[in-house]
Order: sequence, then structure tokens, then C-alpha cells
Amino acid sequence: MCGIVGVVSHGPVNQLIYDALLLLQHRGQDAAGIATNHGNMFSMHKANGLVRDVFRTRNMRSLPGNAGIGQVRYPTAGSDSEAEAQPFYVNAPFGIILAHNGNLTNWEQLKSEMFKNDRRHINTDSDSEVLLNVLAHEIQQATTGYSLDPSALFKAVSALHKRVRGSYAVVAQIAGYGLLAFRDPYGIRPLCIGFNETDAGPEYMLASESVALEGLGFRFLRDVVPGEAIFIDLDGKLYNQQCADNPLLSPCAFEFVYLARPDSVIDGASVYATRLKMGEYLAEKIKRQLSTGDIDVVMPIPDSSRPAAMELALKLNLEYREGLIKNRYIGRTFIMPGQAQRKKSVRQKLNTISSEFKGKSVLLVDDSIVRGTTSREIVQMARDAGAKRVIFASAAPPVKYPNVYGIDMPTRNELIAHGRSDEEVCREITADALVYQDIDALKRSISDVNPLLKKFEASCFDGVYVTGDISRDYLDRVEHVRNNPKPVSEDAVRSQLNLNLARAD
Repeated sequence: MCGIVGVVSHGPVNQLIYDALLLLQHRGQDAAGIATNHGNMFSMHKANGLVRDVFRTRNMRSLPGNAGIGQVRYPTAGSDSEAEAQPFYVNAPFGIILAHNGNLTNWEQLKSEMFKNDRRHINTDSDSEVLLNVLAHEIQQATTGYSLDPSALFKAVSALHKRVRGSYAVVAQIAGYGLLAFRDPYGIRPLCIGFNETDAGPEYMLASESVALEGLGFRFLRDVVPGEAIFIDLDGKLYNQQCADNPLLSPCAFEFVYLARPDSVIDGASVYATRLKMGEYLAEKIKRQLSTGDIDVVMPIPDSSRPAAMELALKLNLEYREGLIKNRYIGRTFIMPGQAQRKKSVRQKLNTISSEFKGKSVLLVDDSIVRGTTSREIVQMARDAGAKRVIFASAAPPVKYPNVYGIDMPTRNELIAHGRSDEEVCREITADALVYQDIDALKRSISDVNPLLKKFEASCFDGVYVTGDISRDYLDRVEHVRNNPKPVSEDAVRSQLNLNLARAD
């Protein structure tokens, strides 16, 4: 997962994009980048690190222009090299700069096609650079001469949908023309649009989550629908068209469980409201499986599990307490690269209030259990604080299968629930009891909030891959690549980092 934003305004956009990326920082902590368009010129700055560390005053001053895009990156495909920080740039046709949230499942095949058939060279192992070159090639095929119009762009996106597989929400800036945005035909990754009325006319912002729009004074307009492309020219005129043959909205269920901020609305469903529903359904299951009279207190594992834990305590008529305090200056451990770093960060991130645990039977509620590292550490922390019994509840079902659509869980042997029963997982995390949400209950939690949502990308829970192109052989290849990473060449690093100020031909 990553966070992306694109803006077309009547004034400078560098600060707007920076502020939007701060609001999307939870979606990626590995790298950040901003690219702006002024005339036929692009200016870009990107680097590894948090938004506040990547951009200094001198960097912001070097980003003029009334239109631009930005991204916060969380690596899944490729590596965490600075060469793969986004946006990516290609100078033909017209000059295009692109940022992408998602993961292409056929990027290796496309990369080969780019070289053999389209005569395009890919510098990195980033699927986003592949996506940019596919888009550039299709725009070149759809245009005649040196002019560009929305119909040509929509034709190019239609052709791209036919070639590309996987998840992709995209913002792309075309030098001297405007902002193009589109979403894959399944709508796996979120993308929404907002507007702001000014004396000079409307200005638009597209972002991964509605919180980025609303936090900057833009009015939420709507979600970009699956397969749709939106083009906003530099005068602020908006064009849109459905570019996929058979779009089918299947948003990622894990967005609602963990990835998105609770104050966002994704595809018409409040993330906060869906998490309350998760707590309600989880409470019903706990009633069936456990004697709730033996539980003294319910505690959330902050922060994303808090709504579910509060609703669960209310439904079970149990006391709710905050016994784990979060250090907000430590990043989200789920999206940290490396098991050792995640394990070390758990104790740095959380501290216990011993008086809330001592002598009590505690029901800990987390949003999910992925690798089990955090869960095991927290159970031990509760025991060290004096809990006499530790029960663990997950607001999500067991994560049993790799996710190939942009979430960092691609290796089966990294998933604690893969090949294990609930009882075996319980023993692994050393809890006295464990209760998981049911998959049907999770889907109902979202559908109850927006009944129009009927299909979901929930492959990490049920093993069903909505794009229909994922086989066991594919998963084996992904795991082999993950376990045997290739070093990024110095040439690739140099070629990308030299683009901080690029002229579009």
C-alpha cells in the first residue's frame, strides 16, 4: 500500500501536496516524493524517509507550479532502494510523471514486453516504473502529431486495462496538459476526488483517502469508480470516462480492517463505522465461544482496534480500559521492513499501565494477526504487568494467504495462521484463549455500512484472488524473489536520482 495525491489548482500546489502527504503518512513510511508541473517543465524531489524529513525549505522552493502529484511509499514489489522512490518520470511522449498505489501481478511479463516490443528500457525492478512505461506507450499509440486530447488519453487507459493485471490507483501528470487519474477495473485500491471553489474557478484534488481532501478544505465529491479515468486540464476542466469493459467493484477488505484512517470514507463506507460493526460481530462470536463472566476488562491494542474494542465491550457489558499506551513517534510496525525491526519496535511503541492488568483476566482486542510477532510480545507484556489470564481477540479473520495486491504479506511461511489451526496459533502467541472474526462477519461489517458493497478483495483471508490470474506457481515465484532479492545497480540509482529537475521534451 502507498498513499498518492494529485492536485490541479490556480495557485502553487507544493504546500498542498506536502500537507496531503502528511495526512497520508500512515499509508507509507519508506519514502516520499513530490513532482510539480510548470509550463512544459517538471520539478521533482524524492528520497527515502518520512515526509517531514524528506522535504526541507530549499526542496519546497524548488517545486513551483499549479499542478502536481505526490506519493508516500511502502515497498512491496521491487526493493526499498531510494531509486524506487516515486514519482517516476519518462520524457516521451509529452513528458509524463506518475505515482502508483497497488501492485501489478504481471509486471515481469510487461517489463519483458516493454524491452522486446515497445523498445522501452526499465531502470528498476519497480512495477510502478513498468506501469508508467505501459501508459506512455499507449498514449503514444493513441495520439497523432503533437497534440493531446482527453479522448486519446481515455483510449490509452482502455488499452492499459487490457494489458495490466493487479491493483492500481494512479495519478499522472502530463507536461503542459494536466492531471490524469485512473483506478483498476476491480477498484482494489482506493482513490477519491474532491474540489474547492475559488474566485478563479474550481480546483481539484485526488487522493487515496478522503481524509486528505477534507483535512485541506476540499469538499469530497466522490470515489473514482473501478476502471474509470479522470483527466483535469490545467484550466481546471474535468473530463471522465469508463475505460474498462467489465468493471466490478471489489475493494480491499484489509483497508477497512487496518490500512485506512478511521476518519476516512472508502467507496461510500465510513472506516470508523465498519470497525464498530467488526466489534459488534466479534462480540457475538465471543459470547458463543467463551464465558464472558470470566473476563474482567477489555483493552484495545492501539490504535486501529480501538473502535472494535469499544463496541465489543459495550455489547458484552464489560469494563473498557486503556492499558497499553502508544508512543506515537514510532511508526506502524506492520509496515516496517524486516521481522527483527518489527519485534524491536513493539516494546518501543507500546508500554503498559501495570495497575490495569494486575490480577485481572484481560481480553486484548487487535485489528488482525499477521505474522504474530506483535501479538506474542503484547501477550508477554500483559503477563509481565500482572495479568492472571490473557485472552486475545482479532477483529479480522485469520490471515492465511499471501496478498499480491499491494500489502506486505506475500510469503506463506511468514503468516502465523497459514497451515495452523486457531488452537495452534493461540499456543504460538502464548495466549490463554484466542477468538478470530469470521470472514462472513467481516464482509457484513462493511456491507452493513454501505449495502452497495457486495464483493470484496479478501484474498489474505479466503485465498480468492479477484483478478483470476494468481496460481500456486505464481506465489512460489513471488516467494523465491522475496527470499533472494537482487541488488539494485548503481546505474539505476544514478539514473533516477538525477531527475530532481527534469525537462519534458
